[in-house]
Amino acid sequence: MLVQRPGQLVSREEFRKELWPADTFVDFDHSLNTIVNKLREVLGDSASNPRFVETLAKRGYRFLPPVESPPSSRATNSESVVTPQAEVLEQVQPSRTPASRSWVLTNVRDLPIVPSGYVRMLFVLIQIMYLSFYMAALGRLSGVQGVLERSLAGSRTVTVLLIVSASIGIPVRLYLISYVSFDVKDLSRKFLRLFAGLLMLDELWALAPFLLAQQIGIGFALAISAALIYVPFAQRTLVLMRDRSSALT
Repeated sequence: MLVQRPGQLVSREEFRKELWPADTFVDFDHSLNTIVNKLREVLGDSASNPRFVETLAKRGYRFLPPVESPPSSRATNSESVVTPQAEVLEQVQPSRTPASRSWVLTNVRDLPIVPSGYVRMLFVLIQIMYLSFYMAALGRLSGVQGVLERSLAGSRTVTVLLIVSASIGIPVRLYLISYVSFDVKDLSRKFLRLFAGLLMLDELWALAPFLLAQQIGIGFALAISAALIYVPFAQRTLVLMRDRSSALT
């Protein structure tokens, strides 16, 4: 545990040695920045106006609050001192993932730690898949209308719904692609806010394979649709997995 005097500089290298063994390969700069940001969040601190943790560019961090020794520590070991920042490090380090994301669905703490690059790539591929659906449907709208007229009685309503949902889906997918491509840190918070709407949109487009039922067969169209029903939940899992991996690596 790092125990420092108030105002003493703690170098980034000291943090690396304390938090990660020498044989651990991680994105050290990103991971350390994540931990310090979580410390500031817990303490209600600010990088621009620090009260607890001051950043010294390219050197390390300076801890500003006074060192205190808890009563229990003084009773058992008079030489043991614990700083407020060390206590917070102990709280953050074991999980480093938001506990508030415990849903009925997959819990973020139950997810495996996977390199964020793989997670981002899979997430982008899913968004490109949906973009392809939207573009193909709008680009061949007359053919889609013909299929709907032969298959459904209320084809006009379905066509309007298809156009509106595709028009909404295109900017949403581009938004998500740009967010994950530039590795924006609050993607999970943004995505979880959009999840209910995306779930309805994606479940609607899970029926898209039936537009090709004459070419691929009704059985294959049903199998693809069944897989597409799961994809919205897979996106949510990938977003939380990226958040967990970024916090723990």
